[in-house]
Amino acid sequence: MFDLTTLNDVLVKVTGRGERPVMRWQDATGEWRSISSTELYGRVRALSDVLRGWGLGKGDRVVILSENRWEWAVTDFATLAIGGVDVPLYPTLTAEHVGYMVRDSGAKVAVVSSKEQYDKLTTAGDMPELEHVVVMDAGEFPGTESFARLIEGAQAKQQRDAAFDAMVKGARGEDLATIIYTSGTTGEPKGAMLTHGNLASNLNVSTDPFKFSDKDSCISFLPLSHVTARHLDYAMMCNEATVAYCPKFDLLPQAMKALQPTIFVAVPRVYEKIRQAVEGKSAASPVKSRILKWALATGKTHRPETLEGKIPASMGWKLANKLVFGKIREAFGGRVEVFISGGAPLGMDTAGWFADAGIRIFEGYGLTETSPVIGLNYPNAHRIGTVGKAVPNVQCRFAADGELEVKGPSIFPGYWKKEKETAEVFTPDGWFKTGDIGKIDEDGFLSITDRKKELLKTSGGKFIAPQPIENRLKANTLVAHAAMVGDKHKFACVLISPNFAALEGWAKGQGIAVGDHAALVKDAKVVKLYQEIVDKVNADLASYESMKRMYVVPDEWSVEGDELTPSMKLKRRVVEKKYEKAIAAFYADEATAKVR
Repeated sequence: MFDLTTLNDVLVKVTGRGERPVMRWQDATGEWRSISSTELYGRVRALSDVLRGWGLGKGDRVVILSENRWEWAVTDFATLAIGGVDVPLYPTLTAEHVGYMVRDSGAKVAVVSSKEQYDKLTTAGDMPELEHVVVMDAGEFPGTESFARLIEGAQAKQQRDAAFDAMVKGARGEDLATIIYTSGTTGEPKGAMLTHGNLASNLNVSTDPFKFSDKDSCISFLPLSHVTARHLDYAMMCNEATVAYCPKFDLLPQAMKALQPTIFVAVPRVYEKIRQAVEGKSAASPVKSRILKWALATGKTHRPETLEGKIPASMGWKLANKLVFGKIREAFGGRVEVFISGGAPLGMDTAGWFADAGIRIFEGYGLTETSPVIGLNYPNAHRIGTVGKAVPNVQCRFAADGELEVKGPSIFPGYWKKEKETAEVFTPDGWFKTGDIGKIDEDGFLSITDRKKELLKTSGGKFIAPQPIENRLKANTLVAHAAMVGDKHKFACVLISPNFAALEGWAKGQGIAVGDHAALVKDAKVVKLYQEIVDKVNADLASYESMKRMYVVPDEWSVEGDELTPSMKLKRRVVEKKYEKAIAAFYADEATAKVR
């Protein structure tokens, strides 16, 4: 357990290790390079001197618009060192959203990664308080500063400086550290304000049971604009583990193979994609398909041992491990000892599949507003299908309608310049309303059912939690995403976004043309295929929960298409608007329809 009071304590820890490497990054030639603790200190000090020279100080905001790279971390630490507030933005945001957040935050400086991000600023409209733009990549960008040039004196600043260190240690727990704009599945983005104390208090208790050390390493690939990714990096640094930056998801397989991390943290969609890739590859060969099914069936008989952290001793499991499970672990680099999932519900199907493959995933839960961890499974306290027990300094209770409410030092003070919205998420006695429906079992393990706002209420008064059902649909390799609809209607229906790579592979085997997605999803055999997937899930549902009608959309939903948030959550309202005609068709005969 750490004794952090501010995020600057993380900087003190990570820059106090001499020549030991603390970060890794890949250069233009593909070679992985290291940054030592001393080098990091020099770069942070150099950039913080520049920021102070520009007149920035306590409370001033600095936007970071970049993929995951070492410059992101240096900017973060330099901003915090001078008492500033960083405002991390997703690099997938549109120019319109970037402009809104820069203006709303009143940022004086924006540090961007590339021409692509720079171009967003130039087309984002008037940003009257923005005084300086810094670009990480080399090139000519009018009216900007070069990141490399700003830290040219870093080597000369690697020696400890008493005045700088005193400034760093002068931060207080109640000081604002960051404004994180929630990506939002509905409505206008809100800037969640997190203090140094909020984030430090959560870091103090969230990872201790894992016993991470200087022998560990992880790859930072989840967007650092997401509080979970940032929390992970800070935690790894405090535990003396090495953090390697991977700026693009497409580069992750290569990075895992090259670096062989010992810790892997991802959102559920990453685990789902890996599962779908394994199943899709085996489906191409009847022999491989049978071997995979046999191996998973064998693994299922040993699931309790896997979930207890034991390696099954039976000959059948050892053979399955040699033929299948070991190869799945190789996809993660071959050395991962701790797998963690957060950011959205993992789903029992996905968690069970990996457990049957010999991989225990520690699922956690939290929100931006809670800094972020509320609950997490650990090696010594793990229950599949739950998000673990609440961390020691967070209290939980439930409102009459089942909504989880929490209280503790990691709970944020409110939304930036939004007093009304802040008041709405706190109870009169000061508990934060998470917006999630859940329960705690007799042993203290927390389960989250769904977002309160996303519950469907049929015209018959029945409530349906769509996420667990959607997760069961997504367990099929052919389904990339699913969105249930039916609020205020007589029955529920579903929109399905296919995994087109898997669907096209299946279609070719059926002699179906695959060039046109719109034509492909209308093919009678394809419609029948997806109806069978829905029927299989329906078989285990209550009648009022079952999906009476379905529509296969001709699009694979994505962040770029705006159907998903940057953390891969479904933007339900966006999807409903986009396919409103298909949804209207579901209910055209609702008044007379006879459904079971």
